[in-house]
Amino acid sequence: MIILDGKKTSNDIKNEITSIVDEMKANGEKVPHLAAVIVGNDGASLTYVGSKVRACERVGFESTMVRLPNTTSETELLREIKKLNEDPKIDGFIVQLPLPKQIDTQKVLMAVDPDKDVDGFHPTNFGRMALDMSTFIPATPFGILELLDRYGVDTQGKHTVVIGRSHIVGRPMSILMGRRGFPGNSTVTLTHSHTKNITQITSQADIIITALGVPGFLKAEMVKDDVVIIDVGITRVPDDSKERGYYITGDVDFENVSKKASYITPVPGGVGPMTIAMLLKNTLLARERHRESNKN
Repeated sequence: MIILDGKKTSNDIKNEITSIVDEMKANGEKVPHLAAVIVGNDGASLTYVGSKVRACERVGFESTMVRLPNTTSETELLREIKKLNEDPKIDGFIVQLPLPKQIDTQKVLMAVDPDKDVDGFHPTNFGRMALDMSTFIPATPFGILELLDRYGVDTQGKHTVVIGRSHIVGRPMSILMGRRGFPGNSTVTLTHSHTKNITQITSQADIIITALGVPGFLKAEMVKDDVVIIDVGITRVPDDSKERGYYITGDVDFENVSKKASYITPVPGGVGPMTIAMLLKNTLLARERHRESNKN
């Protein structure tokens, strides 16, 4: 069994990006600039955005954080997005989810300029991804592809089962694993809350990508020997015995499933660190595109 080490791999990617940015600086070029918009004071969201800002510093990017109060209206948020769309200094930006109830998330994501949508959530970018065209791939699926690629996990002709159909992970993964090329060329089954006999399906899978958010959902009896496991789930489970008052776990019963797996991602330290690394990679791609198109 081989651990797919997202922490180490993400550090490798950050080192590669740092080298490219150092070269850009040496040539007097503008370095990539990532902005993040956060509405409200959600603890997890603040932690995520903070780690993204620190990652920018680590690789030599410029970064901007736009913090708005929880009472921000949809109109006010759309005004901020318009400013970022029109700011030539900003190469890419993200709007941290979830948003407060008074704001229509879909309308906000639609308002982001697809050329700056480094989260890859805009329908234009999603459509380009589905058509195998050059685009911004959503950061978490992009990170999973990178892990499979760097560890040389064979995907061709394999049966991949995706658990969860979110627009952020499940649905894009089902498209990407079935695309031509590597990683890809697998036969994909997309499962969800209405899937019947899920164990019958997962027990036939060569590769399982689970993004449910249900701790310990995938048990050893649900998988076959030598399966490849990608655990995207991340849940805080209350635990008074821990200093922080909780522990973090994934969708997979790691202790027992790992005994049958050929490759497996840990939680934490698997897919999570890869998401931020690929957000940086998308921002670098945005900068290169803007330079090539002479936008700025």
